[in-house]
Amino acid sequence: MSKNGYDRDVYRSMAMITQFGLNMMVPIVLCGALGLFLDKKLGTNWIAIVGFFLGALAGFRNIYVFAKKIYEKPGLTRRQIERMERKEAEEAKAQARDLSHPADETPRQGA
Repeated sequence: MSKNGYDRDVYRSMAMITQFGLNMMVPIVLCGALGLFLDKKLGTNWIAIVGFFLGALAGFRNIYVFAKKIYEKPGLTRRQIERMERKEAEEAKAQARDLSHPADETPRQGA
């Protein structure tokens, strides 16, 4: 594998790991902070714990959805995606050409 291909794979993997971490940590921090804020405003001491667990549940849900998306679609390279897009564009052009020339206007052979 070329050096550039290896680098892309490493960076792609690092980005995915970062997304997993952020998908888990952001809801926990936000819900915990909201719980602490509400605890101070309301004079309670249990809302932060509930907020933490709600944030953890939201984080696990985010990771589940993210992982499900990763495994649903095949890992396509940029080149494969470009080939697919070119092929679809060529098929659309061919279909448009076929529609612009109705069958009754085509010249007949041997006539």
